[in-house]
Amino acid sequence: MENIRYYVELPPFTGRNVPVGEIAKAIGKDAQYIRYGLQNGIFSFGYAVKLENSSEYNYYCPDRKVWEETGYFRPEEDKKDKVKTLA
Repeated sequence: MENIRYYVELPPFTGRNVPVGEIAKAIGKDAQYIRYGLQNGIFSFGYAVKLENSSEYNYYCPDRKVWEETGYFRPEEDKKDKVKTLA
């Protein structure tokens, strides 16, 4: 039997926190839909953490988990390049 190997080139993950609005736009849903799914554990590509003594949540959606679950990836912008374009 022939030993076949397949190689997949992965995106350059950095652990970037992908904003909820960016994820929503990428998959064609409303940002509130994403927030609700994260708060209720429906989506596994991120975390919703309720702040103590508050009704507000913080969200963390690492780029790798978002890519694994949705197929969406956008590399982190190089901060040096961003500063140059603003100057």
